[in-house]
Amino acid sequence: MRALALSLLASLGTATGAPVEEPAPLRLAVIVHGDVPVDDLSLGELRKIFLGDRQFWIEDLRVVVLVPPIGSGERAVLLEKVYEKTESQYRHYWIAKVFREEASSAPKRAASARAAGDLVRQIPGAISVADAAKVPPGVKVLRVDGKAAADEDYPLH
Repeated sequence: MRALALSLLASLGTATGAPVEEPAPLRLAVIVHGDVPVDDLSLGELRKIFLGDRQFWIEDLRVVVLVPPIGSGERAVLLEKVYEKTESQYRHYWIAKVFREEASSAPKRAASARAAGDLVRQIPGAISVADAAKVPPGVKVLRVDGKAAADEDYPLH
């Protein structure tokens, strides 16, 4: 009964013209394993990494791309801002890339944002994205185009 009353009160607030707060846009932080010898990437370089066109950080350190789970806010922003693709286009892109033997497999998909952070912390050369407000401990956060995730003109929000 109490839940119904609260629900009715909430709907009355919107029906009476009371302002409804929209959630803040998700800001992605690019996270990497601590041994990655990079502190800043251009958006173009980041795109090449996530598209599998750049496969090494340095000669003996392979890039390991980990993508957020399907349906997550992090994945939605990654698809829009970095891949510039829909989920369907992303899948077709990687099927074609593997078929042409330009890559051995698509990026590994983390089961959750927390799992992505854990894997980035453990796997040398790993890169992923995380909600900038919830960056996991023990990872390195990269700047993009010289901007930090907190900067107003950061390209990934």
